[in-house]
Amino acid sequence: MAFSGGVRRLCVKFSLVARGGYGRHYSTSACSRASFSRCRETLGTSFVSGDANSQLGVGIFLRRFSVAGSDQTNLIKQLRERTSAPIKDVKAALIDSNWDIELAQKELRKRGKVLASKKSSRTAAEGLLALAHNGSKAAVIELNCETDFVARNDIFQCLALSLAKQALLVENPSQQVSGTFHVGPESLEFHQDMTLNLEHPKINGETTVQNAITEVAAMMGENVKFRRGFVMSTSSQGVISTYLHTSPQPGLGRIAGILSLEVDDVNTQLDALQHVGSELAMHVVAAKPLFLTKEVVSSDALENEREILKSQAEASGKSQMAIEKMVEGRLRKYFEEVVLLEQKFIVNDTMNVKAVLDNLSKDVGSPVKVGSFFRMEVGEGIGRQEADASEPVAHAV
Repeated sequence: MAFSGGVRRLCVKFSLVARGGYGRHYSTSACSRASFSRCRETLGTSFVSGDANSQLGVGIFLRRFSVAGSDQTNLIKQLRERTSAPIKDVKAALIDSNWDIELAQKELRKRGKVLASKKSSRTAAEGLLALAHNGSKAAVIELNCETDFVARNDIFQCLALSLAKQALLVENPSQQVSGTFHVGPESLEFHQDMTLNLEHPKINGETTVQNAITEVAAMMGENVKFRRGFVMSTSSQGVISTYLHTSPQPGLGRIAGILSLEVDDVNTQLDALQHVGSELAMHVVAAKPLFLTKEVVSSDALENEREILKSQAEASGKSQMAIEKMVEGRLRKYFEEVVLLEQKFIVNDTMNVKAVLDNLSKDVGSPVKVGSFFRMEVGEGIGRQEADASEPVAHAV
């Protein structure tokens, strides 16, 4: 309720009873073209003769309307810009804080953290992958939320990029120069003195990883979760190439492919490796390989596939020798589907990836090999148990 010129004003006239205290008996009447000062004078008539309770009641009433309507709108707009909270919550916090914007902002943060805690058990299968890369090292993390609407929010995206940059600073616990290792929230907290530096107008400064996630969850009104991360590094004689699919801005995407190429000769120019590596990283995203070579295919996966193929071949009614040949032929097809070096190269399907590396080795004058690779996609495996969440769909070392 606000008083402004040119509109009908509501003048509330209290009939305060000294014995009964304020708020027990009152009447209201609409006053057309009355100024705020006249309404105050009207209230003052009862205020002078009232007891202490009556005076307190009128004082509260006057303070409630002490902020003009235009000022209220500006405060709502400012607090909304600061916090990105829903307008309904912003207005309620300002009213409860007597239109003190600083107190209202603190109140919104308190409410948001409580709500974020309550929503932490809800499924968060949307989100983004964030990538940070410094030449010989790359880090990719998955930050989840409940809807793609929040994933498009610039605050959410800022947090994801900040987490990826933080993951890039984590050292390999095995002390190996090259390879891939898993990074979780606890790794970021431990390795960087428990601080994360955010750079966004609405949420900035140093804080812990968990506090930053909770803060963004409170602002977004959804469950926000740092699910997993991986860091890949290589020696000075190699390059790391990356590719992000469905990328809203540099460093963000929904599917990531990361691959390292290593060369024996330290004097080799790495530009040619980087070009082919970028194409191979895109290939990893499109072709979804599960293994690097046939030799690293797990015995369980191979035996399971062999049993399936044998059952299918036996249904044909052919001889045992023919069945064995059919199984071996179909196993070769299986390797072409799941083994990176055996897959047809998506840029030129007349050759496989192994042939691409052979040609590259001839061009640079030194043997080139894939050191490691992995592929990640937002939300993959959410339906499975959380114990499996740390494993990417495609991962080879």
